Amino acid sequence: MTHPLEDLRDAALSEIAAVPNEQALDAVRIRYLGRNGSISAWGERMKTLSKEEKPVVGKSLNQARAAVTAALEEAGKKLRAASEAGALADLDLSLPGTAGELGALHPLTQMLDRAIGLFYRMGFALAEGPDLEDEWHCFDALNTAPDHPARNEADTFYLHDGRLLRTHTSTVQIRTMEAAPPPIRVIAPGAAFRRDEVDATHSAQFHQIEGLYVDSGVSVADLKGTLEFFLRELFGSDTAIRFRPHYFPFTEPSFEIDVKSKALKSGEKWIEVAGCGMVHPAVLEEVSRARGDDAYDPEKWTGFAFGLGMDRLAMILFDIPDIRLFAQNDLRFLRQFAS
Repeated sequence: MTHPLEDLRDAALSEIAAVPNEQALDAVRIRYLGRNGSISAWGERMKTLSKEEKPVVGKSLNQARAAVTAALEEAGKKLRAASEAGALADLDLSLPGTAGELGALHPLTQMLDRAIGLFYRMGFALAEGPDLEDEWHCFDALNTAPDHPARNEADTFYLHDGRLLRTHTSTVQIRTMEAAPPPIRVIAPGAAFRRDEVDATHSAQFHQIEGLYVDSGVSVADLKGTLEFFLRELFGSDTAIRFRPHYFPFTEPSFEIDVKSKALKSGEKWIEVAGCGMVHPAVLEEVSRARGDDAYDPEKWTGFAFGLGMDRLAMILFDIPDIRLFAQNDLRFLRQFAS
């Protein structure tokens, strides 16, 4: 005489073999192995059995569960395979496919990634700050006089509450010095905004990487070595580089940098690419005043700062004649930079 569990197992296996679809298969699973299923109910009955019966019934219960579970899994695989085959039955493989088109990074993004990677190699960390700034971070802390032309509404975007759209990412340098004592070595990539007349070489929004290095004993030699390495890695090892004296309110001495490289279409023509200089002592003193300490005492610390226009570097490196092309989303232009 067979045990009831064996009869339940055989009945379940018969039903599983005859199910027409996955819904019916799930119904069989619930009927036998669900919380209130016929086979599952024997697990509760075990509590009422004698010591002699429990091993026998327990063995039969485990065997029944295992057999039904295996049959359910096997049947499920077959039903899913049949369903997938049916879905593909009407597929005409002779039809031409739809070609996929891979995207690519915007040329400005490529320029930014390349520049950041080069400065990472020289030990610079990445720093970020807000696009909306106040006058202190944008001008006062950078030793910019109250009557400086850059502070005029004709040059800077001011908001009604007195804030402004930053005119350079030097504001991030100030915020970095406020937050941490020296030594620091950071680059600050991001957007800047000025009221420029839009033409082939000017835009109201452009992109910069500004750098700052403050430590003991930093000199003009460190500044030149850093930027010469960067520019030669960018434009080629044979690039000629010259530093011309200039004026910036936040650096002293200050320089503009020109490059000349055979790798560029301009050939032997000098091209201006950056501004830089040694951090003005007045900037260090103003940051220390704002911090309420002498962390940036100019008698102890020196540093250099530089600013690079990503749009301008990309135009030079990729031979792009018009800065407006970066913002027009013309696929004919952008596809030229897909690798």
